[in-house]
Amino acid sequence: MNDYKKTHISIGSNIGDKLKNLEKAIELIHLKIAVIESISSIYKTEAIGFKGEDFLNICISIFSNEIPSYIMQNLLDIEKILGRVRNKTNKPESRIIDIDIIFIEEIVINSSLLQVPHPKMQNRKFVLKPLLEIDPKINHPITKESIPEMLRNCKDTSQVKKTNLKVFNPKNNLKISKYKYIAIEGNIGAGKTSLAKKIAVDFNSKLIIERFADNPFLPKFYKDPERYAFTLEMSFLSERYQQISEDLSQLNIFNELIISDYDIHKSLIFSKVNLSVEEFSLYRKLFYDMYKKILKPDLFVFLNQDIPRLQKNISRRGRDYENRISNEYLSKINSGYFEFFRSRPDLNIKIIDITNLNFVENRLDYLSILDEITS
Repeated sequence: MNDYKKTHISIGSNIGDKLKNLEKAIELIHLKIAVIESISSIYKTEAIGFKGEDFLNICISIFSNEIPSYIMQNLLDIEKILGRVRNKTNKPESRIIDIDIIFIEEIVINSSLLQVPHPKMQNRKFVLKPLLEIDPKINHPITKESIPEMLRNCKDTSQVKKTNLKVFNPKNNLKISKYKYIAIEGNIGAGKTSLAKKIAVDFNSKLIIERFADNPFLPKFYKDPERYAFTLEMSFLSERYQQISEDLSQLNIFNELIISDYDIHKSLIFSKVNLSVEEFSLYRKLFYDMYKKILKPDLFVFLNQDIPRLQKNISRRGRDYENRISNEYLSKINSGYFEFFRSRPDLNIKIIDITNLNFVENRLDYLSILDEITS
């Protein structure tokens, strides 16, 4: 999650249906760039440096792992979609929509496409006032001034008034708050961790990521399955139980959404494939002794992916010990999950077919998955 940066964006309009223009910009940012974390009140501002109608201005914040130039280019595209034609002289004028990046955390950029922080932000009350409302504790990365300090020092004498107008945040259509604990599951290489991270960032959730990389028996298992299967499965069960117990004990489960990239039932599913009948019988008893002591997810999401795509994803992440994973083994794991689903009608399970989706690189694919999860 460290790759995600918080970006503050200013949006204004003083032509036509100004409120509708703001709403359309918000909707397009949601569809093309990122889920919107917060939206300020709408401020009415007189035109500065030219004669024109009053502006409506807002500030928003988003989290994104896209590079700043990508975000800026998409914002420029949104302006064009909404009918903005930028003049070549940069003289102030009326505009149907005006979208600027103000901050990207502590990042400083000075390019032909983008300057961050925005070089004129400290001189504009219509930027500072809504920014103060949604994020009062941030500081200018160059001058180190806080937003209140910049407001006090601002020489802008224009009238900036908060209105009672509101714009809708499309994020509110995604009713994810009805859940408290969501487990993302799937076969090896399905994209569980990638999806869990994206959802956790977008909804300010607590993230639990399986610590499988530290398991010394995993490479040995892929090399000699019969010898190391029981040792591997016991070590995974112990590790998963300990991690879930520790992580959940530190959270306020009544007020915080929890997103995990695994469910402890994974241990039962994989062990049934990997162990002998006698070993699995013993393992199953130990599993249910532990299972009854931990908090259960109220939604189990399974990402269903075909074998060729799984193999492609496994190859792309470049773990040498996974080169031995066969199509037959992935097929057995997949069958194990569906056998488990049939045996547990009491669980709230959503199976999402992602065979033709690329939610990592295609935002609309990601939003379609969110729709399925929250519907």
